[in-house]
Amino acid sequence: MKKVTQSFYDLTSIEAAPLLLGKFICREIEGKVIKSKIIETEAYFGETDTACHASKGKTKRTKILYEKGGIAYVYLCYGIHSLLNVVTGQENFPQAVLIRGIENYAGPGKLTKYLKIDTSFNGENLLTSNRLWIEDEGSSCEYTATPRIGIDYATEEYRNKLWRFLAK
Repeated sequence: MKKVTQSFYDLTSIEAAPLLLGKFICREIEGKVIKSKIIETEAYFGETDTACHASKGKTKRTKILYEKGGIAYVYLCYGIHSLLNVVTGQENFPQAVLIRGIENYAGPGKLTKYLKIDTSFNGENLLTSNRLWIEDEGSSCEYTATPRIGIDYATEEYRNKLWRFLAK
């Protein structure tokens, strides 16, 4: 397996989200590398996407989303769960892919708890980090696309986008 390259992170979140399925989140913890296969993702795409944190514009919290793809956006949800997103695309167009599930850990809060990922990883460079990165074994993954979940606050148009991807 090899680390995902910048050209992958340059894809839009809509392109990258299904392609992340089958890739591996790699986390170094106390000298041991844990590799977990990604099985569920969701795309968030730009300021017009009312489910995207950047829909309210660039803020201290969302400035990471405006960076060039290849970094982690980790935020605290409900003051409890750290959620891991992969920033993708070009600088100044906010977008990211939420990692919703890995093998044996369905749910974005469960997977970050298992991998010991907290908000200290916000802004982590996934290309150069020795603590967190993504690897690809070169295989493709069949998937199903559905509407995203947990975004009742978004407009109907964006609630119904088929931007949630599940490995078959």
